[in-house]
Amino acid sequence: MSVNMIDPTDPLDDASQLLFFAFRNLTAEPDRILAERGLSRVHHRVLYFVRRDPGLSPGDLLRILRVSKQALARPLRELLAHGLIASAAVPDDRRRRALTLTARGAALERRVSGAQRRLFAGAFRAAGPAAADGWRDIMATLGDRATARAARAGARRGASRPARAASPSRR
Repeated sequence: MSVNMIDPTDPLDDASQLLFFAFRNLTAEPDRILAERGLSRVHHRVLYFVRRDPGLSPGDLLRILRVSKQALARPLRELLAHGLIASAAVPDDRRRRALTLTARGAALERRVSGAQRRLFAGAFRAAGPAAADGWRDIMATLGDRATARAARAGARRGASRPARAASPSRR
């Protein structure tokens, strides 16, 4: 085998390939639902994180999503215009905005994320609790350190959601 040739049997390549196909399947139905409304994955990410932590600020979202202000501005503006997200000034700091889902936004987020939760539920059920815990450990490790710590802490508490430490601005 030449030095520049890639080993097609490398198990790490298998892991990358499995992740690719899993992600493709995990996003297919949500992408279809979002496209019907002229929305995309970034809109879903915003809806998802605002549902998980109502009151997030746009700055919080920038840090969580690791995108630029310009990359977040358009989707956030569209979600506000569609009446899916509400923005209000924080009482103790009028310069800061708190984002929450509207009833319509919550319904859309439930529908889009629900498709993914059903896939996860079936996969976790089929694989068993030990495999599901192992998968969570791997995903947490592949994420940033704060996410990994929060996910592990949440799993120890039996929580379905990571602790607030996963939101960098709330540490």
